[in-house]
Amino acid sequence: MFRRKTRAGLVGAAAIVAASLATAAHALPVRWQTDMQPAASEVMERIEAFHTLLVYIIVAISLFVLALLVWIVIRYRAGANPVPSKTHHNTLLEVAWTLIPVLILVFIAIPSFKLLYFEAEMPHPDMTIKAIGKQWYWTYEYTSNGAFQYDSLPLSDEKAKAANEPRLLGVDNVVVVPVNKVVQVLTTGSDVIHAWALPQMGVKIDAIPGRINSTWFKANRTGTFYGECSELCGKNHSMMPIEVKVVSQQEYDAWLAGAKKKYASTMPATQFASAQ
Repeated sequence: MFRRKTRAGLVGAAAIVAASLATAAHALPVRWQTDMQPAASEVMERIEAFHTLLVYIIVAISLFVLALLVWIVIRYRAGANPVPSKTHHNTLLEVAWTLIPVLILVFIAIPSFKLLYFEAEMPHPDMTIKAIGKQWYWTYEYTSNGAFQYDSLPLSDEKAKAANEPRLLGVDNVVVVPVNKVVQVLTTGSDVIHAWALPQMGVKIDAIPGRINSTWFKANRTGTFYGECSELCGKNHSMMPIEVKVVSQQEYDAWLAGAKKKYASTMPATQFASAQ
């Protein structure tokens, strides 16, 4: 009976894990998730690698400090040392506990700066999209593939369910980009500070009124990816999702031709030069 229950439990656990992985493949968070969503760009892959390195370092330091505390408690307890030591200074120990943390920080700084420079140095963009944060939705301008713009509003619970979209993440007009292309994203705000964040691409940048910020991503696989505004921008801050659909070049060309006609009446009055 015990084996039967154990086998059933293992099968159930495997099913839960499989379901979690399947959900993660669709760029959605899952219950009890402790790790990041699967990376979909080289930037995010490097962020995950750096995060893993930091976890190893933190765990090693924590275990070392724990072992040191246990050793001190046992070795220098009152029962084992009826006459306490009167040692005041230890030059070697003082140099060690000063130098070792410095070396650890230098070891962390090297890959950290490499990652920062990789994110900051944008390759030549294949296309440019401007994301304008508004209370509480996004307006997107395609400035390099035929000038047009459209609003991207969150779906209500009923519409999201009907469209098989995740609650509070689905939108009526998604951002469409081709796979394996460098996408430059220019951000600004029309009222307050917002932030355009797409976790699986390793992108998070503020959208500030009166200022244009620039970032980039290059999706290495197709799919639909979700993000949200990451600045507390008002009462409907949680109702400001981002949905990006990455497709093949052929599918993107077909969508672009239709989008130019669909949004012909919403051509932006002014154009913004790509930030290089």
